[in-house]
Amino acid sequence: MGESIKGLKRTAYCGTFDMKNVGEEITVFGWVQRQRDLGNLIFIDLRDRTGILQLSFNESTDREIFEKAKATRTEWVVAAKGIVAERESKNPDLPTGDIEVMVSDFRIVSKAQTPPFEVEKSDQVGDDVTLKYRYLQLRNEKLTKNILMRHKIARIARDYFYANDFIEIETPMMIKSTPEGARDYVVPSRVHNGKFYALPQSPQIYKQLTMIAGFDRYIQLARCFRDEDLRADRQPEFTQIDLEMSFVDCDDIMDMTEGFIQKLMQETLGVTVAEKLPRMTFEEAMNRYGSDKPDTRYEMLIEDVSDWANKTEFVVFKSVLADGGSVKAMVAKNAAAQYTRKKIDKLTEHAKGIGAKGLAYIRWADAEPSCSFNKFLREGELEALLQQLGAEQGDVVFLISDKTRKALTIMGSLRLIIAKELDIIPEGKWNYLWITEMPFFELDEESGEWVAAHHPFTMPMEESVPYLDADKSKVKAQAFDLVLNGVELCSGSMRITDCALQTKMFELLGMTQEEIDAKFGFLVDAYHYAAPPHGGLALGLDRIAMLICGADSLRDVVAFPKVQNASELMSGAPSAIDAVQLDELGIKLSRIEE
Repeated sequence: MGESIKGLKRTAYCGTFDMKNVGEEITVFGWVQRQRDLGNLIFIDLRDRTGILQLSFNESTDREIFEKAKATRTEWVVAAKGIVAERESKNPDLPTGDIEVMVSDFRIVSKAQTPPFEVEKSDQVGDDVTLKYRYLQLRNEKLTKNILMRHKIARIARDYFYANDFIEIETPMMIKSTPEGARDYVVPSRVHNGKFYALPQSPQIYKQLTMIAGFDRYIQLARCFRDEDLRADRQPEFTQIDLEMSFVDCDDIMDMTEGFIQKLMQETLGVTVAEKLPRMTFEEAMNRYGSDKPDTRYEMLIEDVSDWANKTEFVVFKSVLADGGSVKAMVAKNAAAQYTRKKIDKLTEHAKGIGAKGLAYIRWADAEPSCSFNKFLREGELEALLQQLGAEQGDVVFLISDKTRKALTIMGSLRLIIAKELDIIPEGKWNYLWITEMPFFELDEESGEWVAAHHPFTMPMEESVPYLDADKSKVKAQAFDLVLNGVELCSGSMRITDCALQTKMFELLGMTQEEIDAKFGFLVDAYHYAAPPHGGLALGLDRIAMLICGADSLRDVVAFPKVQNASELMSGAPSAIDAVQLDELGIKLSRIEE
């Protein structure tokens, strides 16, 4: 059993002391990061959530206290009281490195078993171990700082939106299952056997109802759930800074968000962001970057060379163009030395893996450029292309021919890979970008059908309404995304408030009147009682924290994350429930995972 802390009250956190506190008597609590026994001297690095403070024990220290310090081991919880003194041997890498505490009272509050890994070096240990003991890994200084930063971001969000007259309203966590684009997590009802709640993929419908209710400005740090395959920037449960506004247009919502971004970047990183963030249409983003969430920190833009290709006799290009496709090119500056033939072959295999039929290239390493399709070109055609693209000796040109959207998407993926391999993505740049004029529908290549690109409550642009039946390719949405350094931070839109138009949108999605009534009848009914024009967006809190912390994965900014198969290694979730519970819920299992 550990010693009591009775009579001791923490003066402040470990990381808050500096030279101005020299001579003061203080009391601190925390975990032992390291104990160094030098015989007549013992040093303990005491850690709490704010940092590390050195405790010092020497020949003048009470012998009983000295012996306790000598017995202390890593990760034990201790309490210490003493006088702050200037250190003889200072540590410039530590915020508290100029001082130490000359301990006069020392208590071992709780002893720890030998941890399964060193907390300081947990980033060198596999996930199967660190996530099983996540509460230990969270003691790591880097992860602790990440969680504290996430807390700071949440606080800044609340402060900003409260100051702008937003009302925080909690929406239900158990709702009716409605289609929102991903699979629902469902909760069986004991009271209503055979029926299920769904966990919300977003608070979308409920926040629109708060506008109809007259609350005007809604904000919520909303927990959301989507049964999707995981990746580095996706977890099955996540948090949105969710907002909705009445009597506004797209510009009002974007302006409000820009104010938050300015405050956020200044208060977290000391970075000044432009008052008006740049905007780019969806089409321009796709045509120039091959992505609707482009990373604009570096150039290497995509060029259309279809006119040039159509004048050649290269049958691969000609057949694609005759079929309505395009030929796209991209110049990797000063890449010829790194992109050998072998490395280009490897890149070609990757391109094929994401749908390309092949990857044509021009490698200009020597005096004369080497072109993978040169034998199909007439004299002067290669030079004309290089001149059009502004390519020079030392560059590599990559070309993709395919259906236009597919060619652009493949190029966009290759652009990111090449930029990483060439190490041309600058650090310390924060390129925010609004993507506007989003397409309302997108063509499903497999079925040939037009499908909704957004949730069914998104308002089309007024000038696009006549094309809803006539030509879906021309319909644009009053929707917008905010992108930071190639990562989508949020999606937003104006919402449909007209009953007839909302019903039409459901019908365009292939829903019958019976299905509309069953799934969304309560929302359509609400519109009969007068809805204000409104719109909103949802910022991904986890992704914002990941980028601001410079983390590689959402796991680094989420306290207790899930792994690739959506399980949580520490607690063992998901887990089986007993037969009694199943019977109460009226559930019989037809398949059980081993």
